[in-house]
Amino acid sequence: MSSRAVSSGAVSGVVTTRRRGQVRAAASTATVALALLLGACTSARSNLGTSDSSCYRALPVATAAVHSHGRLLGIHLFTEAKLRSLAPHLSAELIANGMVMHASTTVCAAAFTGAFVRTRVEKPIDARSSGKLAVVVVREPQNSLVGTAIFRRAPLHFTHTHLG
Repeated sequence: MSSRAVSSGAVSGVVTTRRRGQVRAAASTATVALALLLGACTSARSNLGTSDSSCYRALPVATAAVHSHGRLLGIHLFTEAKLRSLAPHLSAELIANGMVMHASTTVCAAAFTGAFVRTRVEKPIDARSSGKLAVVVVREPQNSLVGTAIFRRAPLHFTHTHLG
């Protein structure tokens, strides 16, 4: 009887080890499949779902234009045609200050809130001496400063609506 119990225990041990191996293999396969699935979903959306992601390269230039003063309100990519339709005053100031713009010219506009004075920003492009908002315009893709305009209120919508 004892030899029978031993042999039964040995078979049970082999079966248990085999099952553990199968469970581990299945768990490993599921983990790899999940990682591949999540990787495929995020790689196509590496720009966080915005069309303005190329403007994030312009942030150091924009921040330097306001001498790291104020708080970033937002940043957006515009073609000249879109900027002209949404913010005609800003577009006219850019052109009046010598920026050659074509309908397909792209710029990044970064807005900062704070207390701004014309003499304390780089390349001021309007006659306003002070205001609570500075809009820094950077040429894309050259990443070069075009100018800084000071406003009392935003000429464009820079923030995103958050739900929930």
